[in-house]
Amino acid sequence: MIMIERLIEQALLEDIFTGDITTKALLPQRCPAEARLIAKEDLVVAGVIIAGRVFARLDPDVIFNPRHPDGESVPKGTVLATVSGNAADLLMGERVALNLLQRMCGIATLTLRFVEAVSGTKARIVDTRKTTPGLREIEKYAVRIGGGINHRTGLYDGVLIKENHIIAAGGITEAIRRARAYIPHTLKIEIETETLTQVDEALTAGADIIMLDNMNLDEMRSAVATVNGRALVEASGGVNLDTVRAIAETGVDIISVGALTHSPRAMDISMLLD
Repeated sequence: MIMIERLIEQALLEDIFTGDITTKALLPQRCPAEARLIAKEDLVVAGVIIAGRVFARLDPDVIFNPRHPDGESVPKGTVLATVSGNAADLLMGERVALNLLQRMCGIATLTLRFVEAVSGTKARIVDTRKTTPGLREIEKYAVRIGGGINHRTGLYDGVLIKENHIIAAGGITEAIRRARAYIPHTLKIEIETETLTQVDEALTAGADIIMLDNMNLDEMRSAVATVNGRALVEASGGVNLDTVRAIAETGVDIISVGALTHSPRAMDISMLLD
């Protein structure tokens, strides 16, 4: 919550800065108001409490009542929450609250579509680090709300050896050897591969997770057969709603989808004063 409060404060500072000129001109005195946050399309709710924290940051006495919990799928026209307090504070917090709520609902809604697309297979949908700067914590939370799984949060909580690491270290085997010598026993090593030859080398070198980067379906099936349960297999690159089912049916364990956080469509949500 400390990180989220900082995020909210920064977002409000960016938007309000020295003051809301319009609201100051029209509402120089405190006056009570109540508003509804309304879904303008079908969506998965995510971030409703965070929207409430935006208003609370401006007015500690605000009353925020969420109507639907995070994770619930709701139809167009649903009142997601009501908020009452000083009218000026509600108006000043409106855009920031909606921006965060719309984006989080968008991520959760898109994630659920991917999760449903691979239903019945063993594949798990995971996110990536392709997040909006400063919003990673809430964007990854929204992925979880949509039924997805978080990959590593940052560079500090997991080993993922990618193409440039391999080049810098002098090869797959040497990169894995160095990583294994450096990390504690509690961490696993994941490595990116682009060919079946690299898959063989990564497996022999002791990788715990082998990422198949931009491989075609036949290559994925061959890789899964080669690994044969000795490591987890992750598919990555070019994953979309049209391709994800076929990828899942190759037998991979994990499918990472950058689109969950780098290009979701913000859901249409409005705030209306009563």
